[in-house]
Amino acid sequence: MRLQIAVVGGSQPSQDAANEAEAVGAAIAEAGATLVCGGLFGIMEAAAKGARKKGGHTLGILPGNSRRDANPYIDCAVATGLGNFRNYLVVATADAVVAMPGRYGTLSEIAMALTLGKRVVGLGSWEIEGVLEAANPEEAVRIALGHKY
Repeated sequence: MRLQIAVVGGSQPSQDAANEAEAVGAAIAEAGATLVCGGLFGIMEAAAKGARKKGGHTLGILPGNSRRDANPYIDCAVATGLGNFRNYLVVATADAVVAMPGRYGTLSEIAMALTLGKRVVGLGSWEIEGVLEAANPEEAVRIALGHKY
Protein backbone atom coordinates (compact mmCIF):
# COMPACT_ATOMS: atom_id res chain seq x y z
CA MET A 1 0.00 0.00 0.00
CA ARG A 2 1.29 3.48 -0.89
CA LEU A 3 2.18 5.92 1.83
CA GLN A 4 -0.15 8.91 2.03
CA ILE A 5 1.29 12.33 2.80
CA ALA A 6 -1.11 15.19 3.52
CA VAL A 7 -0.23 18.74 2.55
CA VAL A 8 -2.14 21.38 4.49
CA GLY A 9 -2.07 25.15 4.10
CA GLY A 10 -4.00 28.24 3.20
CA SER A 11 -6.28 28.90 0.26
CA GLN A 12 -4.65 32.26 -0.54
CA PRO A 13 -0.89 31.69 -0.32
CA SER A 14 1.87 33.99 -1.49
CA GLN A 15 3.44 33.06 -4.82
CA ASP A 16 6.54 31.82 -2.98
CA ALA A 17 4.45 29.53 -0.76
CA ALA A 18 2.52 28.23 -3.79
CA ASN A 19 5.81 27.46 -5.55
CA GLU A 20 7.06 25.60 -2.48
CA ALA A 21 3.79 23.67 -2.26
CA GLU A 22 4.16 22.62 -5.89
CA ALA A 23 7.69 21.40 -5.12
CA VAL A 24 6.40 19.48 -2.07
CA GLY A 25 3.79 17.79 -4.26
CA ALA A 26 6.44 16.88 -6.82
CA ALA A 27 8.69 15.40 -4.12
CA ILE A 28 5.78 13.35 -2.73
CA ALA A 29 5.12 11.92 -6.19
CA GLU A 30 8.80 11.20 -6.76
CA ALA A 31 8.85 9.28 -3.47
CA GLY A 32 5.99 7.10 -4.71
CA ALA A 33 3.54 8.36 -2.10
CA THR A 34 -0.02 9.60 -2.59
CA LEU A 35 -0.70 13.28 -1.92
CA VAL A 36 -3.73 13.95 0.30
CA CYS A 37 -5.18 17.43 0.66
CA GLY A 38 -8.40 19.34 1.13
CA GLY A 39 -8.95 19.27 -2.63
CA LEU A 40 -9.63 22.95 -3.18
CA PHE A 41 -7.34 25.85 -4.08
CA GLY A 42 -4.22 27.66 -2.90
CA ILE A 43 -1.65 25.41 -1.22
CA MET A 44 -3.86 22.39 -1.92
CA GLU A 45 -4.04 23.03 -5.65
CA ALA A 46 -0.35 23.89 -5.97
CA ALA A 47 0.71 20.70 -4.18
CA ALA A 48 -1.65 18.58 -6.26
CA LYS A 49 -0.36 20.23 -9.44
CA GLY A 50 3.23 19.39 -8.47
CA ALA A 51 2.32 15.78 -7.75
CA ARG A 52 0.44 15.34 -11.01
CA LYS A 53 3.28 16.91 -13.04
CA LYS A 54 5.49 14.11 -11.74
CA GLY A 55 2.93 11.38 -12.45
CA GLY A 56 1.80 11.09 -8.83
CA HIS A 57 -1.60 10.27 -7.37
CA THR A 58 -3.77 12.83 -5.58
CA LEU A 59 -6.66 12.49 -3.16
CA GLY A 60 -8.82 15.50 -2.30
CA ILE A 61 -11.13 15.38 0.71
CA LEU A 62 -13.62 18.15 0.04
CA PRO A 63 -15.71 20.16 2.50
CA GLY A 64 -18.78 20.30 0.26
CA ASN A 65 -21.20 17.88 -1.34
CA SER A 66 -19.91 18.02 -4.92
CA ARG A 67 -16.81 16.32 -6.28
CA ARG A 68 -16.89 18.95 -9.06
CA ASP A 69 -15.57 21.48 -6.54
CA ALA A 70 -12.17 19.78 -6.60
CA ASN A 71 -9.25 21.51 -8.23
CA PRO A 72 -8.26 20.13 -11.66
CA TYR A 73 -5.26 18.18 -10.29
CA ILE A 74 -7.25 15.87 -8.00
CA ASP A 75 -7.49 12.25 -9.17
CA CYS A 76 -9.88 11.02 -6.52
CA ALA A 77 -12.27 13.49 -4.91
CA VAL A 78 -14.25 12.65 -1.78
CA ALA A 79 -17.22 14.96 -1.21
CA THR A 80 -17.92 14.91 2.52
CA GLY A 81 -20.50 17.64 3.11
CA LEU A 82 -18.72 18.23 6.44
CA GLY A 83 -17.34 21.73 5.93
CA ASN A 84 -14.24 22.35 8.05
CA PHE A 85 -14.84 19.13 9.94
CA ARG A 86 -13.33 17.39 6.92
CA ASN A 87 -9.93 18.64 8.17
CA TYR A 88 -9.90 15.68 10.54
CA LEU A 89 -10.32 13.27 7.63
CA VAL A 90 -7.46 14.88 5.72
CA VAL A 91 -4.98 14.25 8.53
CA ALA A 92 -6.48 10.98 9.78
CA THR A 93 -6.01 9.31 6.40
CA ALA A 94 -2.40 10.47 6.06
CA ASP A 95 0.69 8.71 7.34
CA ALA A 96 2.36 12.12 7.84
CA VAL A 97 1.51 15.79 7.29
CA VAL A 98 3.44 18.66 5.70
CA ALA A 99 2.08 21.92 7.10
CA MET A 100 2.59 25.05 5.02
CA PRO A 101 1.55 28.68 5.56
CA GLY A 102 -2.11 29.04 6.40
CA ARG A 103 -4.59 30.30 8.90
CA TYR A 104 -6.70 28.65 11.58
CA GLY A 105 -7.85 25.78 9.39
CA THR A 106 -4.20 24.82 8.95
CA LEU A 107 -3.65 25.23 12.68
CA SER A 108 -6.55 22.88 13.38
CA GLU A 109 -5.10 20.28 11.02
CA ILE A 110 -1.72 20.49 12.74
CA ALA A 111 -3.34 20.07 16.16
CA MET A 112 -5.45 17.11 15.05
CA ALA A 113 -2.48 15.41 13.39
CA LEU A 114 -0.35 15.80 16.51
CA THR A 115 -3.19 14.51 18.66
CA LEU A 116 -3.42 11.45 16.40
CA GLY A 117 0.31 10.86 16.77
CA LYS A 118 1.11 11.71 13.16
CA ARG A 119 4.49 13.06 12.09
CA VAL A 120 3.99 16.75 11.24
CA VAL A 121 6.59 18.70 9.29
CA GLY A 122 6.43 22.47 9.11
CA LEU A 123 7.55 24.40 6.07
CA GLY A 124 7.00 28.10 6.75
CA SER A 125 4.04 27.29 8.96
CA TRP A 126 3.14 27.59 12.62
CA GLU A 127 5.95 26.97 15.09
CA ILE A 128 4.47 24.47 17.52
CA GLU A 129 6.01 21.95 19.88
CA GLY A 130 6.06 18.58 18.16
CA VAL A 131 6.21 19.99 14.63
CA LEU A 132 9.47 19.12 12.88
CA GLU A 133 10.83 22.05 10.89
CA ALA A 134 12.13 21.69 7.33
CA ALA A 135 14.28 24.14 5.39
CA ASN A 136 12.93 23.30 1.93
CA PRO A 137 10.30 21.17 0.15
CA GLU A 138 12.56 18.19 -0.45
CA GLU A 139 13.64 18.07 3.19
CA ALA A 140 10.01 18.37 4.30
CA VAL A 141 9.09 15.26 2.33
CA ARG A 142 12.17 13.33 3.48
CA ILE A 143 11.28 14.07 7.10
CA ALA A 144 7.62 13.22 6.49
CA LEU A 145 8.71 9.87 5.09
CA GLY A 146 10.72 9.22 8.24
CA HIS A 147 14.18 10.08 6.97
CA LYS A 148 15.95 12.51 9.29
CA TYR A 149 17.92 14.40 6.59
